Amino acid sequence: MASLRHDLIAVGIPKMRGSLEIDSEEKERARIERWHRSLDRALPTNAVVRFDKRFAVETRTIGEDTAGGTGFPVHTITRRGSTPRRTVLYLHGGGYTAPLDPFHVRYAARLADQLQARVLLPDYPLAPEHTWADSHDALVDLAAALTSQGPTVVAGDSAGGGLALAVAQSLRDRRGAQPTHLLLHSPWVDLTTSTPATAWFARRDPWLRITKLHAYATWWAGSAEDLGRPEVSPGLADLSGLPQALMFCGTRDLLVPGCRLLARRAEEAGWDLSYVEEPDLIHVYPLVSFIPEARRAWRATREFLG
Repeated sequence: MASLRHDLIAVGIPKMRGSLEIDSEEKERARIERWHRSLDRALPTNAVVRFDKRFAVETRTIGEDTAGGTGFPVHTITRRGSTPRRTVLYLHGGGYTAPLDPFHVRYAARLADQLQARVLLPDYPLAPEHTWADSHDALVDLAAALTSQGPTVVAGDSAGGGLALAVAQSLRDRRGAQPTHLLLHSPWVDLTTSTPATAWFARRDPWLRITKLHAYATWWAGSAEDLGRPEVSPGLADLSGLPQALMFCGTRDLLVPGCRLLARRAEEAGWDLSYVEEPDLIHVYPLVSFIPEARRAWRATREFLG
């Protein structure tokens, strides 16, 4: 049974995020493009107590020299006074339309602090103005450089979880150094929405909306014909030869059918994927650090990463 604190969050977050179905894809596109023009893309550190005193941040731009790519910033967070033992490349969620937010930075700071890691947060180009093709190669190049330097975890939540899996697959295909682990929180791995149970879970999810899912997926893919390609829907791609992985999802989550599909296909492919499915929990619950279910997920994460 979900905790009372979780259930309060399950009501509050959708209201805070304006979680509604869309009646017009054109109006939604225009709304998001207006929002993007107004955004302050500075790293949102306000959810982390004494962030500037506790953590150092370096920011650089990647992707400017990638064929067909668009330059974008990557923020590196380290705990002041520490020597990182590993690297975490963390790819943020937000339906491929939303930038890094305070929840992502708070989780990244926790990784940096408690796992003695340097954590890289790419602020990749967003849909609908951009597609996967504007950042994928640059992210794979970044991951390849990191894995060649030492132990590296590739992680992400929601859309970022799908992107993390797609990057790991492209790294595997390059046959160079590989990540030690993959960490996936409610990853969006099937943008075709091909799983039959999706409509049923859409009625249970208080946060995600299926009309937005369809629109955002097509924008990120670039066209409906490209929804199934590996870089967009990595859950449908070859899963052999990937690093050991840990995946979390709750059952009040529109993405749980895709996570179940990924877990099933992983077993068939012989991929070492541990799947933790929690009943009655909402989307990306491990990032909501002040609920007991997230503390349980964090203990499992620390045990998994060692």
